[in-house]
Amino acid sequence: MTLHYRIRLEDGTEVLSTFGGNPATLALGRGELAAGLEQCLAGTEPGGSYAFELEAAQAFGEPRPELMQALPRASFPRDMTLEAGAVIEFSTPEGGRHAGLVRELHDHDVLVDFNHPLAGRRLRFEVEVLAVV
Repeated sequence: MTLHYRIRLEDGTEVLSTFGGNPATLALGRGELAAGLEQCLAGTEPGGSYAFELEAAQAFGEPRPELMQALPRASFPRDMTLEAGAVIEFSTPEGGRHAGLVRELHDHDVLVDFNHPLAGRRLRFEVEVLAVV
């Protein structure tokens, strides 16, 4: 499926958009887009424009407390500048990569949020379908 899409927060703030740039080409069912967003695309037709209002649970889910982790400061490189709001990339035991948002800094640990940045947010998902292959 080839399409332009835009994601806006409930207050209208644009988070991501392909409009005015190159369209996205996605293979549905492969996890390239959040499951709730993919579900919106079912039944859409080429040439059509669509808008969907999604509750947090339908989009990127609710924040999960177990994805907030206090990590020892000693586990970070000494030369790394740590500050609240910074996004840090971590290696997983399986060799993958995962980003975490630094929420709080304490004397002996750093609180890192591994939830999706849009978890817990209502969204508007706007789509212009260009082609279905």
